[in-house]
Amino acid sequence: MAARVREGAKPVVRWGLNHGLPRTALRAALRRGDLQARLVNAASTSSTAELHGLFEEIRSRGPLVKTQFAYVTATHSTVREVLTSNDFRSGVGATDNGPLARLGEWSARSTLHPVAPPSLLVTEPPDHTRYRKLVTRVFTVRAVEKLRERTEQITNELLDAIDPAGPVDLVEAYCSLLPVTVIAEILGVPAEQRQRVLELGGAAAPSLDLGLSWRQFRAVEAALAEFDAWLGEHLDHLRANPGDNLLSQLVAARENGVGLNDQELRATAGLVLAAGFETTVNLLGNGINLLRRHPDQLAAVQSDPALWPGAVEEILRLDPPVLLTGRTCARDTEVAGVRVREGSVVTTILAGANRDPALFADPATFDVRRDNARDHLSFSAGRHYCLGASLARMEGEVGLRVLFERYPRLRLEPGADRRRTRILRGFERLPARLS
Repeated sequence: MAARVREGAKPVVRWGLNHGLPRTALRAALRRGDLQARLVNAASTSSTAELHGLFEEIRSRGPLVKTQFAYVTATHSTVREVLTSNDFRSGVGATDNGPLARLGEWSARSTLHPVAPPSLLVTEPPDHTRYRKLVTRVFTVRAVEKLRERTEQITNELLDAIDPAGPVDLVEAYCSLLPVTVIAEILGVPAEQRQRVLELGGAAAPSLDLGLSWRQFRAVEAALAEFDAWLGEHLDHLRANPGDNLLSQLVAARENGVGLNDQELRATAGLVLAAGFETTVNLLGNGINLLRRHPDQLAAVQSDPALWPGAVEEILRLDPPVLLTGRTCARDTEVAGVRVREGSVVTTILAGANRDPALFADPATFDVRRDNARDHLSFSAGRHYCLGASLARMEGEVGLRVLFERYPRLRLEPGADRRRTRILRGFERLPARLS
């Protein structure tokens, strides 16, 4: 009986530590005008363009600004320095063994979570190096280019299935289905299971956010548990029936004779699967919105298809799929002339760095011919640089180009809704008519 009570208390403790307490503290800080609290508050209801003024205000206060909760930076050079420095580790959390850290360890969930070890997002060398090496070869530029023809085929099949005369939600019928189909084929997920994976990924997306309500938290935990159970079943199937796909390779992969244990395998496979479509859905939706609302830029890429790769980079720069990421200082150090103590958290605003006028001329302007658009930090930097960056770029280029080639007069309809998530940035709904 006592054991059941303790187990039942763990979700409450997890919510309190990761969401309840931060939620209360953020509300109090917001009343005092704290910069970080204002950013978190605005992120769930504002577009990236609407956050532009806040990015400028943060930069005006210096390259690294102390807030109640963390240091925050929207300066490109400082963001890059933090992301590439060995003085910082990924994620946020206690670096000591204090009471809160011990309580967090006691209440930790046994199923996978994208920001809990052994996820690639929050592990560091040597484990991170070992995990990453086992999957990197599938996402090289050369390997991704081999997928281009199949991606174009999938793109046309999805567009064939849409009635061009009727209204359509492009997120539901196109933006979500293209990347989930591609990554599912890479990972050996049967066609009949892809919709379930898509739904679970969408339900779990808020897991990256801080300050969830109890109701949101329970829904996310349920989705993660269901995803974990499905992933275990899928991996068992691949062990018994290996195929020519990444997960079959991961199951069998060995580095110096050592493979991934079950927990490592689930965490790595789960992250690759979810990240393989979640951010690309946002890239496609954000790209359609930007191009349609800037007809001169759309006309430029339509008249010169060689501009499409640069257009994708500019979309990634101006309206990135991920708003920010956090780092924890591993040892006393100095960043941009500011002393940062061990255990301090730094919030690096990727979208803010992408709009830094010190690097990008007229940074709020959408310009598909921008010659340094690829200098954006939307895929992070350093050892945690996005593993699927080449795949996302290719899918973005193919998905947008083919869509606008087939339907050059596509128009957006009223009723577009942005996702309410703070970290992941994209559209929940994007109503349109293709012709």
